[in-house]
Amino acid sequence: MDATQLEKVRSGRGFVAALDQSGGSTPKALAEYGIDGSRYASGEEMFDLVHAMRTRVITDPAFDGSRILGAILFEQTMDRDVQGVLAARYLWADKQVVPFLKVDNGLAAEQHGVRLMKPIDRLGELLERANRRQIFGTKMRSVINDADKDGVAAIADQQFEYAAQISAAGLVPILEPEVSIDCPRKDEAEMLLAAALQTRIDALPGDTAVMLKLTIPTQPGRYAALAADHRVLRVLALSGGYSRDHACALLARDPSMIASFSRALLEGLSAQQTDAQFHAQLDAAIGQIFDASVDKTPVGG
Repeated sequence: MDATQLEKVRSGRGFVAALDQSGGSTPKALAEYGIDGSRYASGEEMFDLVHAMRTRVITDPAFDGSRILGAILFEQTMDRDVQGVLAARYLWADKQVVPFLKVDNGLAAEQHGVRLMKPIDRLGELLERANRRQIFGTKMRSVINDADKDGVAAIADQQFEYAAQISAAGLVPILEPEVSIDCPRKDEAEMLLAAALQTRIDALPGDTAVMLKLTIPTQPGRYAALAADHRVLRVLALSGGYSRDHACALLARDPSMIASFSRALLEGLSAQQTDAQFHAQLDAAIGQIFDASVDKTPVGG
C-alpha cells in the first residue's frame, strides 16, 4: 500500500470519481453520452467506445488530483492504456488520482429485501492483477431494497467477508451496501445498516483500513460515527439515481461524507460536444461535486 496515496485518501480535500460502469450499465451510460446501440455491433465495440469516453474524461485538464482524490475503474479499464500508459499508472503519475478497481460481478436475485453480490469466484486472481497494475483499493456493491434486519445482516456479512480477503492482499476495500433511494422504509434501513456496519468494524483489528460507499442518508450525519472510526478512511456518498443538483444539495448537508458519483458526474457530457464544450461541462460538474464534498452547509442552514 502506497503511503502517499493512503494519506491522500485519508485526509485530502476532494471526492472519488466512479468510472466503473460494467457490461450491464454501459449501454445506458453510452446512450446518455449520445452514443446509441446502432453505433456498435458487439460487446468489444461497446467497450472500446466506453473506454474512449472514459479516456476523454480522465485526460481532460479538469480531471486531476487537485479536486479528485481517486477514481474507481472497471476491470477492462485496468488492463487498457490511457495515452500509451496503463490506466492506473496514468491516473497516479500524471494526475495524482488514486486508482481503485470494481471487483464485484453484479447482483444476485432479491431475498429478504436485499440483493447480495453474486459470488466473486475470481477474486484472488483479480487482486493479484490489481497489485501488479498498482491499484490502491477495490469497490464492491450490493443493494438494500427494504428494512429487513436479516437481509441487512446478510449484506454486511458478505461485504466484510470479501473485505477481509481484499485487505489480506494489501488493498483497501470500499464496501458499498447501497440503500435504494426508492426503499419504502429508507431511514429505518439506514439505521439497521449503520448498526450492522459498526458492529463489524468494531470487530476488525486496529490496523485495518476500509472505506464505505453509502447512499446519502435521510438523516444527515447518520454515518458520522462510522466516519470517525480510525479504521474507516472515508465514507463516500453515491448519487443513487438522484440528479447531480439534488445529490449535491443533500451531500452538502452531511459533513461526514464526500462524493463518489458515477452517472451524476458524467451528467451533461456528450460525444457531440467540442473539446472546449466538453471541458467546460466537466469542469463545472467537478467543481459542483467538489464544493458539495468539502464546503458543508449546517443542517437547518
